[in-house]
Amino acid sequence: MLVSMEHLVSVSWLADHLKDEETLVLDATLAPPGSAVSVTPRARYEANHIPGAIFFDIDEFSDHATTLPHMLLSAEAFASKMSALGVESGKTIVVYEQEGVFSGPRAWWMLRTFGAQKVYLLDGGLRAWVESGLPTESGVVAREPASFHATLRKDAVKDFAQILESISGKAQIVDARSAGRFAGSAPEPRPGISSGHMPGAINVPFTDLLETGRYKSADELRRVFSAKGVDLDRPITTTCGSGVTAAVVGLALELAGAESFSLYDGSWAEYAIQPNAVIEKI
Repeated sequence: MLVSMEHLVSVSWLADHLKDEETLVLDATLAPPGSAVSVTPRARYEANHIPGAIFFDIDEFSDHATTLPHMLLSAEAFASKMSALGVESGKTIVVYEQEGVFSGPRAWWMLRTFGAQKVYLLDGGLRAWVESGLPTESGVVAREPASFHATLRKDAVKDFAQILESISGKAQIVDARSAGRFAGSAPEPRPGISSGHMPGAINVPFTDLLETGRYKSADELRRVFSAKGVDLDRPITTTCGSGVTAAVVGLALELAGAESFSLYDGSWAEYAIQPNAVIEKI
């Protein structure tokens, strides 16, 4: 069986298929904003990673023509970078993180949004791999250039104008930030940005969806969303600080049985600096 839950792949499955020609593994670890890390995710990857894994730098695969963090590249630019990395869009792509769940779902969402069909998150990440007694390696994995074909799924991503329409239409917007940031009582990690939330948004901190570095079960996820008043049968847009943990909530929605979700790519980093954006506080 490929996945332990839909969109997740187990450590045992990956161990059995690691050497398959069709399997590609990406380390998509990203340090949270404002975190003081003594060793960068890339350095940790170089010291210890799943054999054959390529480092997928989310910052490098973001649009630097804007001052907003982690914005999607154009389909052409994404395809070019993925091809240079040696990733083929038709392969089975397994994404993992070194610790917990934070940025892996963003890589999962980026790949799916640009048309990759077989993309999975490794349940438990590198920690689960190591705790299972499976081998790791050091150094940098360099693959021969490949052919990655990218086509943007426009229904998967929203911009500022579309989020304003969602707000005015009272559509479901789920905010992954902490309760304090959502309420406006705790500061944002990025300077010069007010905390608070969009009118009508529902706060589901992404940490509420996780337990011991993994996603909760599908039943538990459904209970969390239900308790927050999220209707899985209606369209949902996720948001957060910069579009990273919005994907954590997005993947949880799909695991819980939501048909699909869209992600507000600019998220709070864009919304909160717009002169016509309404910011509510509790």
